[in-house]
Amino acid sequence: MADPPTHRIRARVPKTTAGDFRRLNDADEIAPFLTDAANYPGGETPQVCFPENEADVAAILAEGRPVLVAGAQSSLTGGATPRGETLISTAKMAAIGLVEITPEGATVTVGPGVVLRELIEVLRGEDLYYPPVPTYDGATVGGTVATNAAGAATFKYGTTRDWVEAITVVLAAGDVIDLRRGEAFAHHQHFFEIERAGARAGEILRVELPKIEMPNVPKTSAGYFSQPGMDLIDLFIGSEGTLGVVTEVTLRLVSPIPQWFVVLVPVYDEGEALSLTEELRKAAVGGCESVGAVDIAAIEYLDARSLELVCEEGADTRLGLAIAQGSGAAILLQLELDASMTLEQAFDEIAELEDETIDTPLLRLCRILEQRDLFESALAALPGEDAKRAALFALREAVPEAVNARIGKFSREVDPTISKAAADVIVPFARLAESLSAYRTIAEKAGLDVAIWGHISDGNLHPNFLPTNADEMARAHEALREIGRAAIRLNGSPMSEHGVGRNEAKKQLLPALYGREGVDAMREVKRVLDPAGILAPGVLF
Repeated sequence: MADPPTHRIRARVPKTTAGDFRRLNDADEIAPFLTDAANYPGGETPQVCFPENEADVAAILAEGRPVLVAGAQSSLTGGATPRGETLISTAKMAAIGLVEITPEGATVTVGPGVVLRELIEVLRGEDLYYPPVPTYDGATVGGTVATNAAGAATFKYGTTRDWVEAITVVLAAGDVIDLRRGEAFAHHQHFFEIERAGARAGEILRVELPKIEMPNVPKTSAGYFSQPGMDLIDLFIGSEGTLGVVTEVTLRLVSPIPQWFVVLVPVYDEGEALSLTEELRKAAVGGCESVGAVDIAAIEYLDARSLELVCEEGADTRLGLAIAQGSGAAILLQLELDASMTLEQAFDEIAELEDETIDTPLLRLCRILEQRDLFESALAALPGEDAKRAALFALREAVPEAVNARIGKFSREVDPTISKAAADVIVPFARLAESLSAYRTIAEKAGLDVAIWGHISDGNLHPNFLPTNADEMARAHEALREIGRAAIRLNGSPMSEHGVGRNEAKKQLLPALYGREGVDAMREVKRVLDPAGILAPGVLF
């Protein structure tokens, strides 16, 4: 019989002893690790370590020097750029364990260095699916846990937090804690206790949780998660490596893998994109009781400037996707279909579009597009058309790639202080039109080039500025703060899925979101678990 849930957990010492793991000290070998996807400037580290297990991690922490943990270094906030800390790479902790299938469902236990696209391939062989993969599948599991990452399918499946069943964490002092969901919940007075191990066995760490009101939105990655009666595992998910080093993760899975109908729908303007998205949300499973509900997993958005960037870079031609002329925006839909659906069956269903006596989820979606005169111009990938589906997703990814390339170019050729200037904001969907109007007004007043894309079905968008000089960079920083404050005024969050990292604008928005006392309470959580401040200093706070 399982032990009853408790607010106190017992730490342990590492299961093995540290080995002779690899360390890089040569400047040329270290150079590739000095930046991340945000092109955050000033990266430096005395060495890069490649621990292979929890004992190795504990040994590195025992040296007492500041450390920063990094996986794929795909951070968009500078959170994976070292600023003098020892860099801990999770590349050697990339084992994919056996899948466990029980009556409650399937799980897989993996190392934090596992790359998501590799995990997807392994699971595909078992007809298993991990839903909350972010748009960039080159990220690592550890990175997504650190930021509570969320992808396009948050609309149906939620965030990483919703799919993490267990984690193992090495605390700053070397204590190891194993957290399984459902085993440790906050005391009714809003605290946890951790009983230490090893030489400090019997000592109790009391962690007082911040008494904050978190935004009521589908996802937020803004400081430490805190709710009455919360599960202790959720304190570490989304903590951006500031409270401990995750060395193992158990993820829940879905079976069987569904089939998809993916369609890019060019529309006249932003207003039509919002109107269509609202109609599709209402028709989706979450808002419709009927058997034939439209099972939409995600709706992505590309504004007019995003489409221009795609065409300017030639991505549409390269991918063989002709976007209708005069399109002022586009949405990218992912409709889930039964796992047994074939290409031929999908064609046969669509052929019955005019027969109103036939009603299926696929036909419902097609009829919504037909009624708006959008069916003929839509670019679709049916079940089995994997190459075309990949091309549609690649078109979406071509937007941030184009932005990142231009930022990198101006950083190299004009001013090294130019870096990623992107917001990651979310508001309740009912306030999304207001938010878009506010974001564009802010960009216009600042005189800045902006492209906006993101997860429109969640109310989560990414306004990205394209500064070309130091003056525009300074204006972009202030504009990002204004956009964040606008999201807060609309009952949203200025940090949705990328975390805070080293981004100064986002750090300044934390007090605006939670109040100074709320942020101070978060700092106290870190002080208790990391009294010397060696874990990811400068990240989050």
